[in-house]
Amino acid sequence: MFLITLAEKSGGTEQLTFDKNEVTIGRLAGNDIVLAKGNVSKYHSRIVLKDGKFIIVDMKSTNGTYVNGKKISAPQVIKPTDKVYIGDYILTVEPAPEGATRAAMEAADGEYEEAYDEGYEEGYDEEGYDDAPAEPEPEETRAPPPEKSRMPASMAAALARNKRKVDPRVEKLTRLQKDIHDRLIEYLDLRRMDMDRLGDEELWRRTEKAIRDIIDQMEADGELPDDVDREELLTDVLNEALGLGPLEAFLASDEISEIMVNHANQIYIEQKGKIRLSDKIFSSNQAVLGVIERIVAPIGRRIDESSPLVDARLKDGSRVNAIIPPLALKGPCITIRKFKREALKIQDLVRFKTLTPQMAEFLEMCVKARKNIVISGGTGSGKTTTLNIISSFIPDDERIITVEDAAELQLPQEHWIQLESRPPNLEGKGAITIRDLVKNCLRMRPDRIVVGECRSGETLDMLQAMNTGHDGSLTTLHANTPRDAIARLETMVLMSGMELPIKAIREQIASAVNLIVQQTRFSDGSRKICFITEISGMEVDIVTLQDIFYFKQEGFTEEGKVRGRFVASGFVPKFYDELQRRGIPVNMSIFREE
Repeated sequence: MFLITLAEKSGGTEQLTFDKNEVTIGRLAGNDIVLAKGNVSKYHSRIVLKDGKFIIVDMKSTNGTYVNGKKISAPQVIKPTDKVYIGDYILTVEPAPEGATRAAMEAADGEYEEAYDEGYEEGYDEEGYDDAPAEPEPEETRAPPPEKSRMPASMAAALARNKRKVDPRVEKLTRLQKDIHDRLIEYLDLRRMDMDRLGDEELWRRTEKAIRDIIDQMEADGELPDDVDREELLTDVLNEALGLGPLEAFLASDEISEIMVNHANQIYIEQKGKIRLSDKIFSSNQAVLGVIERIVAPIGRRIDESSPLVDARLKDGSRVNAIIPPLALKGPCITIRKFKREALKIQDLVRFKTLTPQMAEFLEMCVKARKNIVISGGTGSGKTTTLNIISSFIPDDERIITVEDAAELQLPQEHWIQLESRPPNLEGKGAITIRDLVKNCLRMRPDRIVVGECRSGETLDMLQAMNTGHDGSLTTLHANTPRDAIARLETMVLMSGMELPIKAIREQIASAVNLIVQQTRFSDGSRKICFITEISGMEVDIVTLQDIFYFKQEGFTEEGKVRGRFVASGFVPKFYDELQRRGIPVNMSIFREE
């Protein structure tokens, strides 16, 4: 039961009593407390009564919720002496007088506990889904609730599908972690620490000590189950409080290449080329959001209602994409493409049977002969890895400039300048696109331009660079075959806004690009370069292609592995003849099928 004293900064004060265990605050009708002015979001905050404590939860409001002048970033226990600032309003919260009825509160308690433990904070965004009170409010409350939940039908359906059986032991451990984390918030207010003064090491040390104290007290009170590993529990709570939660273990494993968080209760991993569901879960969707914020904040990026998706990277260089409600219906999603600690070499691709030694030798010669190469493939096919490896063939005495959305390339050359695009700021200004960077790097006297991926109008600038003396440029794009790659290039040139005839675009492509390296990820998880194709010119209005090497699939083994062989077509690319005529030694035997 709540007694909330509400005061406007301009003067007026009123007291409100609520006979329930949860109160919502926001600008729209339907909230328990409607604050119609003063920088208040549609669904701004919740105040929850749990275990005799009042907890304030910010619903990812635009302007934030403050307690005693400090902006909160996670659920926070508040005392009657604390002042809560929401827009132009100040609130204090204390238990209601004894005269209020407790029956409604007790009736709602079980339903609240279930929602709180299963990711109650899924409704944190301003759209206010999952906001409906568990029981009808008594007549004395300030505003009657809606007759049914404000959750959209599509959201309700998504959350219903979201329910999956969780291992009871995992679920019990997760509930225990959440309980300890709630106590940690009260015991040690992380947000009030001077982070810069403490430093990461001291902050982790103090937090670890606080968690140990809490676990010791729970054990003394008989609240800690006998089958729980104390050290594992401590590590999990510490990672969720300050690190990346259950993702820390996956990031530490060299066998895991990709991590996919669909929502709090569903984390998939790619291990040795195969995707499987892990047994780890987050305590709530709010915890997933906390992890996203820890990832994006240090690199100056943001994720909120106005900017609900973001690309970022971890300290080790791993690429991260995050998307949150209202765009992601089931809850915040994270996809992490892990950064390999040791850069792969061409010998590794041969060992993985991605290509043959003859194909590797050919690609090395292409790079050294300054041929323009486009690496094509689907998502997760290994395009960036191949780009990184063949870029290492660029001679050390050449000036290399790389342009990327999220920096992934790791070249061994010293004369290497790395450029990264920038998203817009809070006002929607200040964005620096890949196209801006490609244009700029032309003024930086590059010997080689390497664009991490062409997605849009920057393709035109890249082709023009290839055609105007910047030979040996490299890039990647999404396409399923070499012929599709040509069509994709045409489409992206048109996205530049230049109204060029298709024939002119195709002529530009035919004269600029020398080779297409087509990479594919097969159903067994293996990645192979299926085509190395030369663009040989134009016939009427069609760009002509000639396969030099290709992979001939011949079925599957009993273990489900792809069976096939790499074939040399026998065609010798034009530039090899030129090199031979110039007296440069070349190995012509690689084009003969054995």
